[in-house]
Amino acid sequence: MIEGAALANILGFDIGGANTKAAFIRTHNFQVMELKTGMEYFPIWKRGKAELPALLKKFAGQLASHGGIDAIGVTMTAELSDVYQTKREGVNHVLDCVVQCFPSTPIHVLNVEAEMIPVEEARKHYLTVASANWAATGWMVSRLIGNCIVVDTGSTSTSIIPIVEGRIAAEGKTDLEKLANGELVYTGALRTNIAAIVGHVPLRGRMVRVSSELFAQSGDVHLLLGNISEEDYRVDTADGRGKSKAEAMARLARVVCADIEMLSQEEIMEIARFIYERQVDQIAQGLMQVYTRIQPRVNGKLPVAITGIGGKFLGGKAAERVGIKDIIDLSEKLGANAAAITPCIGVALMTAEKIEGKTHWKLL
Repeated sequence: MIEGAALANILGFDIGGANTKAAFIRTHNFQVMELKTGMEYFPIWKRGKAELPALLKKFAGQLASHGGIDAIGVTMTAELSDVYQTKREGVNHVLDCVVQCFPSTPIHVLNVEAEMIPVEEARKHYLTVASANWAATGWMVSRLIGNCIVVDTGSTSTSIIPIVEGRIAAEGKTDLEKLANGELVYTGALRTNIAAIVGHVPLRGRMVRVSSELFAQSGDVHLLLGNISEEDYRVDTADGRGKSKAEAMARLARVVCADIEMLSQEEIMEIARFIYERQVDQIAQGLMQVYTRIQPRVNGKLPVAITGIGGKFLGGKAAERVGIKDIIDLSEKLGANAAAITPCIGVALMTAEKIEGKTHWKLL
């Protein structure tokens, strides 16, 4: 930070088990003057946790190569990966990596109360910083919309975050609590095993059971239906092959223990359409659970704000399914790139606010 100029360079990280995202912001007088973002598919259980520091340094070099970094903001979900035996181990390893990469830079860690806390406090209260990235999204949206329910559909899961009178009104804090009350639905736009969405699919006039093997995932369905492009399909495929529609069809046929010589293209597309509808249902059920709890606390409308890679074709469709017509697309307010990675932008802004001591930001 430059003394007396209210200017700061902040790097925010959202360190996931499958995808890691970063946002660099340059602020001046509590306004974001510059925003750069980055995202990389980094399956930590495959690449190895020892490779995480190199990734963090790579982001810093790409996004903040000029002018230095005044502070780092961190949130994470990587601690849930089975590369770690416990959340305690995962949180501490992620923090070790950040400290190793930026030993002389102030580091602030997001907790589930939407507070930025020091590293040592985060180590002590590790469960409060585990999988807290939803709080950054909620915090940022609360600066834009006073009353709403945020539906953030990422590659792997969907966070449903209620905002009431400009404050996060989440009932759950941990993933376990949020799974119980509808605020977390473990279904996403790319990485969800088809068997976690449906137990049966329609085929030749019958409902056919599916295999529980990881033969195909949600990314294959959305690629076939045109909801995503090959470029959007940023994660590994189930069979390690490519991301063409023909290859996606082959994977989806395998879900019913068949292949592309046994099933027609239209039969495979019918299966894809059915799976899509059931995935929308999964999110709609969680949204309805949260909506019915929050609506009595709000005078007037309670819109749904959609964000994430699956925001439009999953989150938006889920809102429509439960009868909500007032849908706010955050990509129109923040830009498509920013809306796809709201947690790391949120922690960058929260870190800037921690430094600047102001609460009224002009966002992006």
